[in-house]
Amino acid sequence: MTGKLYGVGLGPGDPELVTVKAARLINEADVVAFHSARHGRSVAKTIAAPYFREDQIMEQLVYPVTTEDTDDYQGEIDAFYEEAAATLAAHLDAGRDVVVLAAGDPFFYGSYMHMHKRLADRYEWEVVPGVTSVSGASAVLGTPLVERDEVLTILPGTLPPAELASRLADTDCAAILKLGRTFGNVREALEAAGRLDGAWYVERATTSRQKMAPLADVDPETVPYFSIAVLPSQSRPAKPKGEVVVVGLGPGARAWLTPEARQELEAADELVGYSTYLDRVPERPGQKRHSSHNQVESERAAFALDLARKGARVAVVSSGDPGVFAMATAVLEVAAETQDVPVRVIPGVTAANAVAAKAGAPLGHDYAVISLSDRLKPWDVIAERLEATAKADLVIAIYNPASKARTHQVADMRDLLLRHRAPETPIVVGRDVGGPEEEIRVLTLGALDPATIDMRCLLIIGSSQTIVTPQGVVFTPRRYPTS
Repeated sequence: MTGKLYGVGLGPGDPELVTVKAARLINEADVVAFHSARHGRSVAKTIAAPYFREDQIMEQLVYPVTTEDTDDYQGEIDAFYEEAAATLAAHLDAGRDVVVLAAGDPFFYGSYMHMHKRLADRYEWEVVPGVTSVSGASAVLGTPLVERDEVLTILPGTLPPAELASRLADTDCAAILKLGRTFGNVREALEAAGRLDGAWYVERATTSRQKMAPLADVDPETVPYFSIAVLPSQSRPAKPKGEVVVVGLGPGARAWLTPEARQELEAADELVGYSTYLDRVPERPGQKRHSSHNQVESERAAFALDLARKGARVAVVSSGDPGVFAMATAVLEVAAETQDVPVRVIPGVTAANAVAAKAGAPLGHDYAVISLSDRLKPWDVIAERLEATAKADLVIAIYNPASKARTHQVADMRDLLLRHRAPETPIVVGRDVGGPEEEIRVLTLGALDPATIDMRCLLIIGSSQTIVTPQGVVFTPRRYPTS
C-alpha cells in the first residue's frame, strides 16, 4: 500500500499561524520534505519546526541553481523538480506518508505545486491551505485589502514595468510579490501608474523580523525576496475627470478582442453602443449599459460625452476598428464642438483584415477601402472613387455594400468595375466573419450576384495581380510588374 502525499501550507511566518490541521499532519507524517537554496536554510522548515517529531525522516530538496547561475535556468530547474519528485515517490511507494512543507499557501506561488503536478496522478493526495503572505501583510498593516466592490489584483514583481504600471493603473487594490531584485522595477511601475504615494512595503510579515514602511521610502538595496508591496483599500487617488474611450471590438470573434480593449471595457463605469455590439461585451457587476439602434451615431456620442462630464469613465463600443467607418469619428466630431472631455481611441481588428486573413492575403499590396453607403455621401462621389481606384489597379475592400433600403449599389459597383477590370478578377466575399454564420466565398467579378450580398458582408475586389491558388487561397503579390 502506497503512502499519501500532503501539500501543507504554513502561513506567512509566525508558527502560531499554522492551522490545527497542518500542525497535526506535520507531526503524524513519516517523511517531512522542504525546499531550500544551497545555503541550506529553509523558511518553511523554520516555521514548522515546533511540530516535528524526533524520529521523522527529513528530506531537504535543495535548488541547484538561481537565475543568475545559468543560461538554461528553466531546463535545470525542471530537471531538479523531476529528481525531487522521484525522491518523494520512493517514500510513497514504500508506504510512507509524505508532507511537503510550503510557506504561505501551497498553491499560491508555492514550490509544492511542482511536486503536485508530477505526483498527484499516481498517489492519493491532500492539500492543506495556509494563510497567504498577502493576508499576513494586510493584517500587520492594520489596513483592509479590499472593501465593498473594490477589485484586488495579485501581481508578480517579475512582470515588465510597463505591464505592471498598466495593471496597477486599472485596479483598486493590489499586492505585488517576488520583490528582492525586482524592487526597482516595481517602484518604477507604481510611480508610472500614479500609485506610489498609496503603496506600502512589508518585509517578513508576522515574524519577529517584520518591517513596514511607505514604499517610496525604502532603499532598494535592502529588499529581500520575502517582502511584498501592498496597495490597500482606498489607496487609489481621487477619481479623475471623466473621459470617453472608443473601443474597437473586432469583427465578432471574442479571440480578436485585444487585451487593451478588454482592459478598457472592464475599467469603464458606463458602456454605450449599438445594441448588437453591446451584447458582445460580457456584463460586469456595477457597470451600467446604454444601448441604442444603429443610426444615431451623433446622439450616442453626445450622450457618452455628457456621462463623462459628470465624472464617469465611458467606453463607447464599436465593431471592428472604431476609426474605420465607425464610432471614433462620430465621437470626435461632437467632442470637438466643446473640447471639454478627453477622448481616446482603442484600435481593433478591422473587418477587411479579418476577411483577408480568412482568404489568405488579398490585401498584400496597395489597396483602398470604400463604403458603398450613400446615407452620408452622394452616390456620385462613391462612383468617382470606385472608378479612380479601378483605374489605379488597387485592390478594393468594400464596406456596407447593401442593406434593406439600399439595393442597387452592388450591381452598379460591379458594372462600373467591369469597365476597367477583367470578368475573371478574383473577389472574396466574407459574411459574418468571426460570428456563428461565418462564410468565405471566392468568386469572380463577372460572377458576382448582387442578390447574395447584404449588410453583413464585406467584399474584397482583387487587382490585376491578385492570384487564386488551386486550393482556393487568395493573395496579392507584393511585387508589381515594371512594364
